[in-house]
Amino acid sequence: MGGTLRFLSDVLLGPGNSLRRHNKKRKQFNTVELKVRMDCDGCELKVRNALATMKGAQSVEINRKQQKVTVKGFVEPQRVLRRAQSTGKRAELWPYVPYTNPYMAPPAYDKRAPAGHVRKVDAVMPVTAGQEERLATLFSDDNPNACSVM
Repeated sequence: MGGTLRFLSDVLLGPGNSLRRHNKKRKQFNTVELKVRMDCDGCELKVRNALATMKGAQSVEINRKQQKVTVKGFVEPQRVLRRAQSTGKRAELWPYVPYTNPYMAPPAYDKRAPAGHVRKVDAVMPVTAGQEERLATLFSDDNPNACSVM
């Protein structure tokens, strides 16, 4: 609704009775990537039809070689995942991130990852110096309370 019409509705109906309260909260445009196990053209068609008929989905792209499905539109990732799982196929959110630095070891190697990708892992907390020292002295000969197995 235009700004002029809103202003006039506020003036005529009062600010409490504005027509703005009928507006729904707009969903955000998302790109949802899924890993869906698909073996044949029938599987691909079944998944494409299920996801293309979702309310808010604007495009569905399927790469069967990578078993990757990309849905673009005003959709929520969890609803897309549930719809893909309702087809009877094993589906999960895309677990891989691109890996482009050849000089560093990859964060998590996965032999099923597509070329140029590694599995996405959450960052782990580094061990602080105080914790490291405590762990090192746990089995020390100088520590009288150390493990008796050593």
